[in-house]
Amino acid sequence: MGKKRKSKNPGMIKPYEAMNVFKASKKPLSVGELEKRLGLTKRHRKFVKDILKGLVKDGKIIKIGSSYGVVDKMNMVTGKLQVQRSGVAFVLPDEKGRKDIFIHPKNMRDAWHGDRVTVAINSESRGKREEGRVVRVLERGKQVFPVRVIRPMGGTALLCHPTDPKMDLGIVVDPDFYLPEERLLDDDGNEIYPLESIETDVDFSQINNGDVLLVAPGNQINPNLWEGRILKFLGQEDDALVQEAVVKANHAISTDFPAKVLAQADSLPDAPEENDFSERVDMRDIPFVTIDGATAKDFDDAVHVEKTSSGYCLRVAIADVSHYVAMDSPMDREALQRGNSYYFPKSVEPMFPEALSNGLCSLNPNVNRLAMTATIEFNESGEPQSSKFATAVIKSHARLTYDEVFAAIIEGDEAEREKISDLVPMLEVAEKLARKINTIRKGRGSLEFDLPEPEIMFNLQGKTVDIRPRCRNFAHQIIEEFMIAANEAVAEFLTEKNMGCLYRVHPGPDSEKLVSLFKVLRKMGISKDVPDPVTPESLQHILQESEGTDQEFLISRLMIRSMKQAKYEPVNEGHFGLASDCYCHFTSPIRRYADLVVHRLLKVALGDTHQAIPGDKQLLRIGTNLSARERVAMEAEREILKRLTIIFLKDKVGEDFTGIISSMADFGFWVEFQEVMAEGMLRLSRLDDDYYTFWADRQLIVGERTGKAFRLGQKITVRLESVSLEMLEADLALVEGGEDYKKFV
Repeated sequence: MGKKRKSKNPGMIKPYEAMNVFKASKKPLSVGELEKRLGLTKRHRKFVKDILKGLVKDGKIIKIGSSYGVVDKMNMVTGKLQVQRSGVAFVLPDEKGRKDIFIHPKNMRDAWHGDRVTVAINSESRGKREEGRVVRVLERGKQVFPVRVIRPMGGTALLCHPTDPKMDLGIVVDPDFYLPEERLLDDDGNEIYPLESIETDVDFSQINNGDVLLVAPGNQINPNLWEGRILKFLGQEDDALVQEAVVKANHAISTDFPAKVLAQADSLPDAPEENDFSERVDMRDIPFVTIDGATAKDFDDAVHVEKTSSGYCLRVAIADVSHYVAMDSPMDREALQRGNSYYFPKSVEPMFPEALSNGLCSLNPNVNRLAMTATIEFNESGEPQSSKFATAVIKSHARLTYDEVFAAIIEGDEAEREKISDLVPMLEVAEKLARKINTIRKGRGSLEFDLPEPEIMFNLQGKTVDIRPRCRNFAHQIIEEFMIAANEAVAEFLTEKNMGCLYRVHPGPDSEKLVSLFKVLRKMGISKDVPDPVTPESLQHILQESEGTDQEFLISRLMIRSMKQAKYEPVNEGHFGLASDCYCHFTSPIRRYADLVVHRLLKVALGDTHQAIPGDKQLLRIGTNLSARERVAMEAEREILKRLTIIFLKDKVGEDFTGIISSMADFGFWVEFQEVMAEGMLRLSRLDDDYYTFWADRQLIVGERTGKAFRLGQKITVRLESVSLEMLEADLALVEGGEDYKKFV
């Protein structure tokens, strides 16, 4: 008898080994062929299929009939699908450095905006950009999303449409499609939406057109229509809180903490205990103060400044969150997943439960709090000379607001000074130091774009009554300068100690965009050549030259668009915008996970042998995740502003507004209103006196017959023609404006 072949233990086989077998093969492999090449038998088929399932989900291989082939060998690419408002889409490849792939609407198959997909590259692609077609959806970007009710469809069924205008599909909801007690699971068996949060008593008779529902999509009915299951009735679309819920769902922002996280938070004490103080520097007698907005509830930084014989001493105390949140604990894992807190006009989704963020780790006045402190010595000119760091116990002596400090210290209001008389001397020293630090920072080329932030004002009924520029004054600048100084000091210290650091990196401008910027400026006679080298100081000089001129708006906007996004990385590349050689985030561990990472690294650098810290590879993964979550927060902030603006403008249709042209495209231009912080689009199709063309290289839109031109920064009068919450658009018509194009060439 022949010797019986002994098969391998499947537990020893790793996915990368299977992938190596695929790469070595000159053709796609069936399940059986892969088993043989891995030295396995049919009784290991479930194990092999699990490996294949994982590789397919990762976009490494794709199923072709009964076999599986390597995506890279089949001229295919995996990535995330980004759909534009026009209907066309682009795939952002997983492979770093590869350019986006254009997808025509007819080649999107059943993919939605945000999905992770595999695309086949069109061999006939022409020009610089590759074109492709979606061959498979690997992972849905959204398993749950909000929809707006369009109309009844007979019986209890309702036709709905996603609130995200980039998702062009219909959803039919009906209670017969799903059982209320059925759990929602993804392909891996993970729960998509908590069963206890699913509403089982939705009264369909009370749901009206325009109401907003949270749904989970089901089976596909036809190419553009899907079944759906109602998870929750969110409310009427004109309600600000409903719109906030819509944005949170659209961006997959968590609104509830898992039970394990809440249990960990509940197990913490209400206040620091005496045994926490033993190895800490006692700074409770130092009159630290917090300075924040009037509505702030979490205070993670406090400051104190004193005049010394050689200059100034700045102390910055930051809540010691790492003392209570151990690495890889339930709270830590949830905070890493969230990345940061998410702020909305009427609500907040914090990174940590409120027991921690608003209580134990908030530097509330007149209570003991654990902190990490940075003490920085400055000379008379405001230049940092030395710094030291410590774990400490502090007691904030006052909770101040920006407006209080501005009135008392900057404006010298006697009534306000009297209210905080014991703190006035310290705050006056703080103002002097902040101004000196600010002067030095500007001197090294730190870029400052004076763009107002919008603030939404509500009445008692919660309705938006105004959108106006958020008030900023030098009290804000005092805290900003001190936080920047502390962040730089910590980054430099960790770098000197070779501890590793999660740096806040801001690369220099995009070279292509910068060339385009100076090409526009050159054609306008503003500047001739791209600075060599391109430094923050050289760009700042151009901004300063344009102050008070007609070109100031144009130059600021185009320069901002040439800038790259800041990110978190374990490799120090400097911060271009701040003109800082070494920078990190240290000052907000309650609302930014990056700061919590830096606190842990700092503790180990100070000799803490019990503190766990991430390794180099883990730091890279953390930084990538946090950079992505920060972008989600920014996108959510922009979307809620746009939604509430559209609702605010609904009853202003037909009114005229004075506006500034803020951006241009080949189909029209955007106009920012001066009467209220809102904007709308004036499409070229609404200009009926001529045929207009967009001159991208000069940022001009010019009429062929009349020579009438529109440019960035130009003031015009427009009429609000219509608004659409479904499309997130405000359409405008021209009332008055336009100049002779020869004036600009």
